[in-house]
Amino acid sequence: MAVRVVIAEDEAIIRLDLKEILEEEGYEVVGETGRGDEAVTLVRDEKPDLAILDIRMPGMDGLSAAREITAERGAAVLILTAYSQRNLIEEARDAGALAYLVKPFQRSELIPAIEVALGRHHEMRALESEVSSLEDQLETRRLVDRAKGILMDDHGMKEAEAFSFIQRHAMQARVTMRVMAQQIIDGTVRP
Repeated sequence: MAVRVVIAEDEAIIRLDLKEILEEEGYEVVGETGRGDEAVTLVRDEKPDLAILDIRMPGMDGLSAAREITAERGAAVLILTAYSQRNLIEEARDAGALAYLVKPFQRSELIPAIEVALGRHHEMRALESEVSSLEDQLETRRLVDRAKGILMDDHGMKEAEAFSFIQRHAMQARVTMRVMAQQIIDGTVRP
């Protein structure tokens, strides 16, 4: 499946050249605009893998658009601009851009920059997913420990017995141990 791309570049000729290069390289351009605010809308609507943004655009500049897109985890962001000042590069980084390319660009520079941005974006999403999973596991453990404590304190069970009780009743009720632990804490399940 082709990588889906939104292009936001206020110069129509550059936008056209960029689209042509991307399509020749096998990317699918799903939206293009010359305005930053429209770029944010296109990313929300089209759900591309990558947004290529110029910095200076009407409606909303590329850095503000990058901030919104990355805050919503919408797509990887590559900044493609004529400006190479260090402060703009730092602002782009802080806005969540994963690559920065200065115009005029060559095809041989563009494709690696795109692939690096996409790779970093996939890594970030994988890490976010892993963190979410770990947080979920930690919360489950916290609830199970709390439910075990209730069973031990209120019903005189030993720790292993309390754990078995939670596990057995979760299986019988066909719910997760987390759900069963919460029910014990809430008092809806009693031994």
